[in-house]
Amino acid sequence: MSPLWGPVAWMTGVGAAAWACWSVLSPEPVNPEIGLGLLGPLVGADVSWVLMVRASAVGGEHLMKTMMRLLGAKVLLFGVYTVVMLRVMDVRPALFVVSFAGFFIALHVMEAVFLRRLLTQGARPPRG
Repeated sequence: MSPLWGPVAWMTGVGAAAWACWSVLSPEPVNPEIGLGLLGPLVGADVSWVLMVRASAVGGEHLMKTMMRLLGAKVLLFGVYTVVMLRVMDVRPALFVVSFAGFFIALHVMEAVFLRRLLTQGARPPRG
C-alpha cells in the first residue's frame, strides 16, 4: 500500500461504504444530510493526509508545523462549512450534525492509525 494514496483510498472507501449503507438501510430518507456530513470531514482528512505525508518526508519538525497549521485551517474551514450547511443549504440539523461528527471522528481515528504506521515505519533501521 502506498503511504500516500493507500490511506486516502481507505478513508474514501470506508466513508463511501458507510454513507451507502446508511442511505440504503435507513427506514426514512437521510440524504443529502448524510452525504454532506461525510463530504467535509472526508475532504479534510484526505487533503491533510497528503500534506502530512509530504511534510514527513522533510522531517519531524516540518511535520509538526504542518499538523499545527492543518489544525487551525480545519477549525476555521469546518466552522464555515457547518454554518453554510445549516444556514444556507438548510439541511436537517440533527442528521447533518450526527453524520458530520461521526464521520469526523471515524476519519480522524483512521488518519491517526495511518500516521502512527507511517512514523513507526520511518523510524525502523534498514534491513540488511
